[in-house]
Amino acid sequence: MDIDAFIAVHQHEWDRLAKLASRRSLSAGEADEMLRLYERTSTHLSMIRAAEPDSPVVASLSAPLGRARAHLTGTGENVFVSSAYFFTQTLPVAFYRIRWLTVILGAAFIAVTLAFALWTIHHPQIDLLMPEEARQSYAGTEFVNYYSEHPNSSFAAQVWTNNAWIAAQEVAFGVTGVFVPFVLFVNAQGLGVAAGVMAEQGEAATFWLYILPHGLMEITAIFIAGAAGLRIFWAWVAPGQMRRSAALAAEGRRLITVAFGLVLVLLISGVVEGFVTPSDLPHWLRIGIGAAVLAGYWVYTLVLGGRAHRAGVTGDLGKYDAGAVELTA
Repeated sequence: MDIDAFIAVHQHEWDRLAKLASRRSLSAGEADEMLRLYERTSTHLSMIRAAEPDSPVVASLSAPLGRARAHLTGTGENVFVSSAYFFTQTLPVAFYRIRWLTVILGAAFIAVTLAFALWTIHHPQIDLLMPEEARQSYAGTEFVNYYSEHPNSSFAAQVWTNNAWIAAQEVAFGVTGVFVPFVLFVNAQGLGVAAGVMAEQGEAATFWLYILPHGLMEITAIFIAGAAGLRIFWAWVAPGQMRRSAALAAEGRRLITVAFGLVLVLLISGVVEGFVTPSDLPHWLRIGIGAAVLAGYWVYTLVLGGRAHRAGVTGDLGKYDAGAVELTA
């Protein structure tokens, strides 16, 4: 390699890096520029060391690289600033990116639930599925008692744990492409049969009065988890212009963001199921609380997430935090 020619081509970049690294503070654009120059100059230094280890350029580049590294890693970001950015930018845009897949999974879930509910109501041999006495007991006492047989706090914790486990499985095994549809089908089948039994026994209103307060957000959270899991699968099948490993890594980092958000979403729905659903509040108020929680999620996702998406936020880590995937020359 002709060192003199190499220096002539890249000297202006090194000078710019040295200038930026010497400043006490940088704007967002300057910080991004310094990161790009840091990556390029690090590669240049490696190339020069390989060609001429004793070149004086090695020492002259090491100093600005060290100052730039201190800028990038020396001082942690204010925890309040980073938390605010996460909840107003990173998390909502992660939900926003999977909004349509969430809706599609929800529509499919509702269709399967209705199909099994109608099948249960009109099946001529329903007694083989569930004897008449068992159906009467379930519709008359068991269904309602389920929401009040345990203390509110312990029931809320139990519900949160159970739903978080279902969501975690969807997230973890979504890459298979078949686990998410399977889990959603099984849950839709169970909900449909329960709705059918309640309707067949004349308790359809009771069913919806106890399901809707918490179920609106709770079931939506399962759709969100499924959508996040399937995005991992799709990154593996169709990585686009990215390398498959890079696409999986990027989607995996976004999935972690969604998983954290789901912990909070399921906590809220668990509190509603543990304290609101079995309460003596008027039916309209209980359902209204559940609807408000669901509406809050979609406003958060569509408004904040849409705004962040249009601003170029991806929900992924920055290049420096995520790590480089290839050399920059």
